[in-house]
Amino acid sequence: MKLPSLNEVEVSVKSSNLNGLRILHLSDIHINKKTSIKSIKELISLCNSCNADFIVITGDIIDCKCKYIRDKLEVLNTIKKSVFYISGNHDLFYGLDDLKILLNNFILLDNRHIIFEFNDSNILLAGLSDRFSNFFKIKREENKITNLLKENENSIFLAHQPKDYKFALKSNTKLFLCGHTHGGQIYPFHYLVKIFQPFLSGLYYINNTAIYVNKGLGYWGINFRYKASSEITLLKLTSISVK
Repeated sequence: MKLPSLNEVEVSVKSSNLNGLRILHLSDIHINKKTSIKSIKELISLCNSCNADFIVITGDIIDCKCKYIRDKLEVLNTIKKSVFYISGNHDLFYGLDDLKILLNNFILLDNRHIIFEFNDSNILLAGLSDRFSNFFKIKREENKITNLLKENENSIFLAHQPKDYKFALKSNTKLFLCGHTHGGQIYPFHYLVKIFQPFLSGLYYINNTAIYVNKGLGYWGINFRYKASSEITLLKLTSISVK
């Protein structure tokens, strides 16, 4: 896993209370047996030194069973900033319960939420378990999360797959963060991804919702990317007026 340079993106949100918030967005790290401890330590150094209020990981932290990468996850668990994460399909397949135990300094937001204070206002951060959850007898609490987001005008929503953006729009969420696509990883697979997902990568705006799709840090299947570079992104929120 080779770390890219930090990508800084300014995101316009329709909430003055979110103005100035800085979120380090990671996704699809895909830690496996071949991932080096050195690269994990480099990632931790970047996370600790960046000027972010907190870190979110939008799924797929692991790409093999935790027992084979225990030492790497224990190192990852030492990030000093607050880290909030949700499950991805790979996390579910390889063992979310074991992952939760090893990442006990992180906060899992599958079907859960937290409220934190920023700019003298309460900000809601909520997450939804991955679409594959039902196959692992985990209920996706879509209505619960949508209602929570609706109730708070300063809301941020996390999901693994871009197609869950519909819940963000339904609840008038100000910011929706996701991953899963790898940006296509290897061109021309970009076109195949677009068949199954509404967004490939980057920043989009629909109605009152800003959407950011992270291309991810790791690889799936083969350790190679082409026209879909890996990314670690610092999102800098700036407010715009609602028309």
